[in-house]
Amino acid sequence: MKVVILEDEPLAAEKLSRYLSKYSADMEILQVLDALETAIPWIREHQTKADLFFMDIQLIDGLSFEIFSQVQLNKPVIFTTAFDEFAIDAFKVNSIDYLLKPITFTDLSRALRKLESLKEQFSKGTDIAPLVPRLRDRTYKDRFLVRVGNHIHSVASVDIAYFHAEGRDVFLVNTEGRRYLVEYTLETLEELLFPKQFFRINRSFIVQLNTIDDVVVYANRRLKLSLRPKTDREVVVSREKVGAFKQWFEGI
Repeated sequence: MKVVILEDEPLAAEKLSRYLSKYSADMEILQVLDALETAIPWIREHQTKADLFFMDIQLIDGLSFEIFSQVQLNKPVIFTTAFDEFAIDAFKVNSIDYLLKPITFTDLSRALRKLESLKEQFSKGTDIAPLVPRLRDRTYKDRFLVRVGNHIHSVASVDIAYFHAEGRDVFLVNTEGRRYLVEYTLETLEELLFPKQFFRINRSFIVQLNTIDDVVVYANRRLKLSLRPKTDREVVVSREKVGAFKQWFEGI
């Protein structure tokens, strides 16, 4: 896959390039651009060579949304930004995903898997804009089947307190404190759960907004959570997730 990166911070562009190479050896960085002044003419002349664009929204000479008013870009775009105030605008154009900085490898992988799941709908030169409402209006899983002995129960998402991983096993804990083994990875659950209600705070926990009793500033600028029902495991927001967690917790 040939990728174009539009990013005015050299370190951020280098980090993104490194993550792309880690994701797949087939990733080729076709071009790195750092401003609208250079991006717009390049896209006019060369966009057919690219398969995917990563665009930082806020550039040194304006917002990357301006590109779409000057060029008909018919390739999928993944936006990156330090702020989430532009989310609605991002999905008005050819956006496959919207990644908040600092971007993690997990965030990037999830966005690329989303693109891969749709790739059969894309062809060279196809305008993907009609697919955007389908992505924006997607539905999320509101029930999970769990097994109790020889019986199968249905647990509504609103009754889930959190998910946590122990080794390769993932458990659903409901608001009454009952624990059930589920056949999902946390990565898969991130795709299935409503993102305004659930947040993955670290490698082991996905928490539900209404089950957070308290948030305490912890060592190394991390945050420690008290959940309801209580767990005997330490529940700490990883350092790279703190910024995104605060915005999620605030309801931004």
